[in-house]
Amino acid sequence: MQNSNNLGFWGKLKHPIFVLAPMADVTDCVFRQIINKYGKPDVFWTEFVSADGLAHPKAREKLLIDLKFSKNEHPIIAQIFGGKIENIREASKLCKELGFDGIDINMGCPDKSIEKQHAGAATMKNPKLAREIIRAAKEGGDGLPISVKTRIGYNKNEIETWIRELLAEDLAVLTVHLRTRKEMSNVPAHWDLMKHIVEIRNEMKKETLIFGNGDLIDLQDARKKIKESGCDGAMFGRAIFGNPWLFAEKIPTLKEKLKVMIEHTKLFEKILGQHKNFAIMKKHYKAYVNGFEGAKELRMKLMEAENSKQIENITNKFLLTLRQ
Repeated sequence: MQNSNNLGFWGKLKHPIFVLAPMADVTDCVFRQIINKYGKPDVFWTEFVSADGLAHPKAREKLLIDLKFSKNEHPIIAQIFGGKIENIREASKLCKELGFDGIDINMGCPDKSIEKQHAGAATMKNPKLAREIIRAAKEGGDGLPISVKTRIGYNKNEIETWIRELLAEDLAVLTVHLRTRKEMSNVPAHWDLMKHIVEIRNEMKKETLIFGNGDLIDLQDARKKIKESGCDGAMFGRAIFGNPWLFAEKIPTLKEKLKVMIEHTKLFEKILGQHKNFAIMKKHYKAYVNGFEGAKELRMKLMEAENSKQIENITNKFLLTLRQ
């Protein structure tokens, strides 16, 4: 067995482990604060950030907002992407300096602009480069646990080869989105493959923790899938949309939901108003305002709003119409 030092803080967490997925323009420092308040996961992830950008002083200044976090978010992982070894090393060094608890490398993003940089899902086509990237992150991270988030393959199921390549590098955690790059999110996640991924890990006598990702509805659903497959934990993505209570397993009232939506908006304006476009909040409104009578009309009004004051006024007017 590998040295458990590779696991770092991961080795001390109680199983099963439930974590929050890194999602661009979603899991920013503001939304994480809201989640932290209403139902904290075992571990937070940042949005993914370009290692190339972080390695260059001018670009770095603009990107640091994506790596902003608060003390109450620990343990928190910085997720980076890139195909240039030296930049991965430099970015990992920076993540260590910023006080992150670990570094995760994105090897699954299907975005074409990311793939052109030999990063994200493109790494699945080049296992040699992928392994060099992991080593560079370890060098730069200087003792921080290194993890990878990936998929089951590029055009087809390649777990027998691809997963073995990654596990050979003694990662702390390997999160597998149980679809191929080609499938995107157009088919149900292949949770039936998770058992074999765990078997490969065990056969290779690695301590790497294996997390599953894809189509998880709630913690109950995740517990069932973890039990069936033998993996160590689960990463939640889309299930967190409009539902900061996910990890607390609480079902909020409509009033609670809309009040938190206002709180989320005000915090976004306060912390990220100078850095990001207010339109980013609109994808959250689609999730918060869904599945109840009058939702469509309310959503349409919110989509036209330009600031938190307008959001608050529109929402409060709607709340007055509800029978309490």
